[in-house]
Amino acid sequence: MKAIVRHQYGGPEVLKLEEIEKPTPGDDEVLVKVHAASANLGDWEILRADPLYIAVMAKIFGPKPRHAIPSSDTAIPRRRRGLLPKYKVLGSDVAGRVEAVGKDVTQHKPGDEVFGMCFFGAFAEYVCVPTRAPLVAKPASMTFEQAAALPQATFIAQQGICDKGRVQVGQKVLINGAGGGAGTIALQIAKSIGAEVTAVDNAVKQDMMRSIGADRVIDYEREDFTRDGERYDLILDLAAHRSVFDCKRALRPGGTYISAGGAAVPVFQSMLLGPLISMAGRKKVIFLMAQDRANDLVLMTELVAAGKVTPIIDKRYPLSEVPEALRYMGEGHALGKVVITV
Repeated sequence: MKAIVRHQYGGPEVLKLEEIEKPTPGDDEVLVKVHAASANLGDWEILRADPLYIAVMAKIFGPKPRHAIPSSDTAIPRRRRGLLPKYKVLGSDVAGRVEAVGKDVTQHKPGDEVFGMCFFGAFAEYVCVPTRAPLVAKPASMTFEQAAALPQATFIAQQGICDKGRVQVGQKVLINGAGGGAGTIALQIAKSIGAEVTAVDNAVKQDMMRSIGADRVIDYEREDFTRDGERYDLILDLAAHRSVFDCKRALRPGGTYISAGGAAVPVFQSMLLGPLISMAGRKKVIFLMAQDRANDLVLMTELVAAGKVTPIIDKRYPLSEVPEALRYMGEGHALGKVVITV
């Protein structure tokens, strides 16, 4: 089968379209013929070997995945093997059709149209998805491309706005990074609840954010939302670059700041200092490590069917152009999601 493979860390130039062995599902795995996948910042960070991101992912996923270091690399001295990428084929959001299932799989059968998260390996014609991964039925009314745009964005948006943020009707919500994949979903969920939403991103994304419901938009290159005097019940920070203490200043009493991605310093501030800040006053600081939950995907299909959420897809690339897709997304140009069609 064809797949986008990398044998070293680096930029998009290290990715190559190659023929590799088609995987065979294990007892608790589902073999999915990939129809669409989507690019995430996680793919970009792992591709470039961001040490913070890789450390977090290694802690989460632990055992060596499919499409890991090929057996031919065992000849490399042990001291140098750590410099090789553990994940040979990237891509985690996937939509496609079940081709085969392992003997212990009961929730899916060949022919089912599904979407969800496979952890790694989606930038290929086929991928094996373990049963512990969130994989659910794709509604007939939803295209494979729309479905592939949803998984990771749904987990972050749903858990940030509803589970941790507990947004209520009439509350003021600010979403930093609202023009990206998770941001566009979070914005629409907050509006469906009845919140007043301020959307922060670059100037190119302003009209799009207004079109999906933003009450107010801010160009972060021209205005600092932490210093304009506005106060919010919830700040969902998907692109943290400002100090947690600056963001805390923009909260109302009883408000919540949630960090879900961005630069290393503010992310670590949220992780390490968040509990202390939350105990010391009336404002909460939370670091969101989104959970991969199948129920979130089921709920999202209902929101999409009801017209409350629409997956925003900026560009579509064929499998052979994954390097260009990741470069475009990684440089911050994408309005919503970038989708790979297979």
